[in-house]
Amino acid sequence: DLSKQVNPLFDKFQLGAPSYAVGIAAIKDSATIGSYLRMKEIRRLLPADLQFVKFVWERPAEGSEIVELYALKSNREMEPRISGDVVSDARDDFDLGGKPAVSMTMNTKGAKEWEKLTGDAYNNQTGIAIVLDNKVYTAPGVSSGPISGGRSEITGKFTVNETKDISNVLRAGKLPASAEIIQSEIVGPSLGQEAIDSGFASFLIAMLFVLLWMIFYYGKAGIFADIALMLNILLIFGVLTSLGAVLTLPGIAGIVLTIGMSVDANVLIFERIKEELAKGKGKSQAVADGFSNALSSILDANITTGLTAIILFVFGSGPIKGFATTLLIGIITSLFTAIFITRLLVDWYLSGRTRRLDFTTSLTKNLFKNINIDFLGKRKIAYIFSTTLVLIGLYSLFFGQGLQQGVDFVGGRTYQIRFENEVNPSEIASELNTVFGSGTGVKTYGEANQIKVTTPYKVDVEGIEVDNEIQDKLFTTLQKLLPDGMTKADFITGDGENSIGILQSVKVGPTIADDIKNNAFLAIIGSLAVVFLYILLRFRKWQFSLGAVVAVLHDVLIVLGIFSLFGKIMPFNMEIDQAFIAAILTVIGYSLNDTVVVFDRIREIINEKGWKAGENTNLALNSTLGRTLNTSLTTLVVLLAIFIFGGESLRGFMFAMIIGIVVGTYSSLFIATPVMYDTLKKSVSSPVKEKPKSMAKAKA
Repeated sequence: DLSKQVNPLFDKFQLGAPSYAVGIAAIKDSATIGSYLRMKEIRRLLPADLQFVKFVWERPAEGSEIVELYALKSNREMEPRISGDVVSDARDDFDLGGKPAVSMTMNTKGAKEWEKLTGDAYNNQTGIAIVLDNKVYTAPGVSSGPISGGRSEITGKFTVNETKDISNVLRAGKLPASAEIIQSEIVGPSLGQEAIDSGFASFLIAMLFVLLWMIFYYGKAGIFADIALMLNILLIFGVLTSLGAVLTLPGIAGIVLTIGMSVDANVLIFERIKEELAKGKGKSQAVADGFSNALSSILDANITTGLTAIILFVFGSGPIKGFATTLLIGIITSLFTAIFITRLLVDWYLSGRTRRLDFTTSLTKNLFKNINIDFLGKRKIAYIFSTTLVLIGLYSLFFGQGLQQGVDFVGGRTYQIRFENEVNPSEIASELNTVFGSGTGVKTYGEANQIKVTTPYKVDVEGIEVDNEIQDKLFTTLQKLLPDGMTKADFITGDGENSIGILQSVKVGPTIADDIKNNAFLAIIGSLAVVFLYILLRFRKWQFSLGAVVAVLHDVLIVLGIFSLFGKIMPFNMEIDQAFIAAILTVIGYSLNDTVVVFDRIREIINEKGWKAGENTNLALNSTLGRTLNTSLTTLVVLLAIFIFGGESLRGFMFAMIIGIVVGTYSSLFIATPVMYDTLKKSVSSPVKEKPKSMAKAKA
C-alpha cells in the first residue's frame, strides 16, 4: 500500500521554516539528511530551482536540538556573489530601539555588488546568508530595497553574544584562508576533576619528599634551598597565570624539569661550599667561593637548556611550544631563586656570629667522600652494554612491532569510554569495525571497565554532523553494555551515575598529524645542533660537543626502543603522542644539563691539575657523583609519585621520563665522558710546568 510507505527523507526532514530556510530537522538526523541530499538520484527529484543549489546547515544555537537547512544559490562555480574580503569592518552594536544588532561596512568594490545583491534579494523576497566554514550564522532579509554606500545594519532577535559572533564571522571573512578545525579535544567534567585531584595529590607527595630530603641531606642549609624551591614554583605558576596559560602534560614536563634544575643548582652550590670548607676556609669565605665556583656550571647547564627551549619554541607546534614556554620561564626563575634568594638567606643566617651552618647532617657528613671509581676503566663494558641495548631497540623499531602511534600522529578520532562493569575490548573492536569499517582499534585503558576507541572514520570530514553520527553509532553499538535507562545525552557527556560514558574525545586531522611529526623532528635536530655549537664555543674542543650529542642520541634511542619492545606488554598506555614528544624533550634537557655540569667540572680540574692520562677525568667524575645522584634521586621521586598517584593518562608519559632520567644519569658518566676522552686523549698531554728563571740561574 503506497499510502503507508514512509519517505526516508521527509520522515526526518520537515519542509518550511519561520526564516528563509528550506526546512528544519533534528540535529541527530542532519548527517543522514545530508547524505540523502548528496545523492544524484535524490537531486533529480528536487524542483528545478533547487537541483543546483548548495545545501548548508545553520550553526545551531546552544542547547538547541533542531537545526535549519538553507539552500544557497551562487554562480556556476558554486562561489558566492560576495566574499568576505570586501568587508572593511564589522562590529556588534545596538539599533535605534536599543536591541543588539550588527553594523557592517564594505569597500568600494563590495558596495557596488552589495547594492545589486540586496536589490535582487528585496525583489525576490529571499534572504542573504552569512556563511563561514560551511555553516550559516544568519540569513537576514532586505526590508527597504537596494542598499547603497556599503553601510548596512543587520537586526533580528539576537543576543549580545550572537551579534559578537556574527561580527567576528564577517571580519574573519577578510582572512585569505578559511578557518578549519584541525585538532580538537574535549574532556568531560568527571575526568577533568579526576585529573586535577590525582595530579595535585601526586605533586604534593613528590614535593614533600623533595623538601624533606634536602633538609635530611643538608640540614639547615636544606631549609633555605626549600624556601628558594617553593618560591621558584610560586613564581612559575604566577607567570603562567598572568599569561593566561593552560597547564597541559607538556607543561607539567617543563615544570618537572625545572624542579630538577632548581634542586640541581642548590646542590651544586652546597657541594662547592662543602669543598671550600674542607680546604679550611672560614664560613663566609667558603660561601662566597662556593657560589662563585658553582656559577659557571649553573650558567652553562641553564644556557644549554635555554637554547634548546628557544629552538623548540621556534620550530615546535602547540604542545612543544607550551613545553618550551614553561621551561624558559622555569630557567629564569630557577636562576633567580638559586643564585640570589638562597645566597640572601645563607648570608643572613651567617651574619649572626654564634650561628653554625655545616651544609651536612650527622648521617650525610661522609657520604660520597673518598670515592674512587674508575669510570674510564669501565668504559668498554659500558660501550658494549649500551650498543647492545641500542641495537635491540633499533631492531624492534624497524623490524619488530615498532611504536604504537597515537591519534596525534596518524589522524582520526579517539574516545575514552568508561562502563559500569568489565568489558572485552576484542569483542567491542569486532563490532565497531563492522560499524565504522576497518582500522578502528579498541584497547583497555587503565581499569578493566575502561577502553580507548580510535577510528579513522571520516577523519577528513569536519562538522557537528559527523561528530553526532559517530556518537550515535557508538551509543547504539555499546548500549547493551551501559546501565539500563542511560540516555544518549548522559553517555556523550560522561555525566551518568559513577561517570559512565565518554570521558574524553580527541580529533586530529591528517594535516596536523604530519605537521606535529615534522615540527617535532625539526625541533629536536635544531636543538641538538645549537647545543653542539654552544658547547664547542664554551669548551673550545669539538670532542666535548660530540660526547654530549652522542649521549643525548643514546638516551633517546633507548627510550624509543623500550617503548617499542614493551608497548603492548605494559599494563598502561604507551602510545606515541604529543605528550611523549614532551617527555623526550625533557630527557634531552635533563641529559644535557647533567652532561654539561660534569664537563664543566672536568675542564676545571684538568686546567688546574693537568690531563694525567685520564686520572683527573676520573677525579672530576667522582667529585660530581654526589651532586649527580642527589639531583637524579629528587627528580626521580617527583616522577615516581606522579606515575603512581597521578592517574592513568599520566602513566605512559611519566614512564618515558623515568626511563630517560635513569638513562641520562648513566650516560653522563659512562657515555658522554668516555666518548669525549677517547676522541681527545691523542691530542692532549699533561702540561709541563716550567721552572722559574731565577731558580734556574741560582742552581747554575
